[in-house]
Amino acid sequence: MELLANEMRPSKLSEIIGQDELVGKGAILYNLVKNKHLFSMILWGKPGTGKTSIANAIVSELALPYRSLNAVINNKTDIDIVIEEAKMNGGMILLLDEIHRLNKDKQDLLLPHIESGLITLIGMTTSNPYYSINPAIRSRVQIFELKDLTNEDIVKGLKRAAKKLTNIKISPDTIKYISTLANGDFRNALNTLEMAYYASSDKHITIDEIKKINSKPVLYTDKNGNGHYELLSAFQKSIRGSDVNAALYYLGMLLEIGDLDSIFRRMTVIAYEDIGLANPGMGPKVHAAIESTKLVGMPEGRIPLSVVVTELALSPKSNSAYSALNSALEDINKGNIGDIPEVIKGHSLDYKYPHNYPKYWVEQQYLPDKLKGRVYYQPKNNTYEKNLDKIDKERRN
Repeated sequence: MELLANEMRPSKLSEIIGQDELVGKGAILYNLVKNKHLFSMILWGKPGTGKTSIANAIVSELALPYRSLNAVINNKTDIDIVIEEAKMNGGMILLLDEIHRLNKDKQDLLLPHIESGLITLIGMTTSNPYYSINPAIRSRVQIFELKDLTNEDIVKGLKRAAKKLTNIKISPDTIKYISTLANGDFRNALNTLEMAYYASSDKHITIDEIKKINSKPVLYTDKNGNGHYELLSAFQKSIRGSDVNAALYYLGMLLEIGDLDSIFRRMTVIAYEDIGLANPGMGPKVHAAIESTKLVGMPEGRIPLSVVVTELALSPKSNSAYSALNSALEDINKGNIGDIPEVIKGHSLDYKYPHNYPKYWVEQQYLPDKLKGRVYYQPKNNTYEKNLDKIDKERRN
């Protein structure tokens, strides 16, 4: 039985759901097809945004010879066959899914033929090609980013798909509910619609029937890929930017995915990188919240996490210690190093033990001669560091 998602696959760019800035009348891909001239490209976007549909619509409208491969499944022999076919036909369009998985051997086979124009590549990927695609491939293609589909786009597509299902009964509210659950993934919306249709006894699809199949929205975050990294990045940057509402929203996203390990690791980093000496008690508090979450489990574990993330976001911020270490490492990596002063070497008889002096401090050299006087740590303007700086100045005076 043909899946509804496959049956709905467009044969023309005008049938694409959304992506008007790429395929709408007068847009770049529309004009390329209209002028019957194609260049190698990579289509980049989340699942269900139309990458494969656009690629298939292009080759269908141009009516040029093409082959479809997957960078994970297909091997060098498969690529060799495509190249030989291209030579016999005077050219070939290659639709290559999961292009970010293309290994070096396969790239070496394709590169000269993409450069010569024998192979016109249309690659598809959910991973950011600026990070995941080899520069040699990137330099020979145009990259087009597909935008997230709106609920309105998905509603439009679902209404079109419903007409292909015999005797279906579905209300506009139910279609809208499916579109909300899909979270921009049209393929997921079609699959939900189709499952509900065949799972019902009378072809009457209601919101209650949909909830039995799926009650949670699709959250795109490939745990090993770019989407997941972007979510973790948004989580940290929201806390760093003291936006407590955004921080709790991204925490919620990560909790819905069930990725507690990433939450724990990222909060620990934030406590020391972004909060630092402005509120040094946050490190132990984060650790306590992590242990509490492990102890009580989910869903109750979200309670200590909500408290500590809220405090992380609202806390004063300082990266002074982290920045100071980076400055020291920069000197070291540049070779700007020197001998340890004799006075603090293990065998020194001239070492002055600070605990024997008032305020536990005595003047002596610790940095190498070459770096004497170097200042790495610059205190930030917060209460805790101001107090530390005041204490340090008082003992030195």
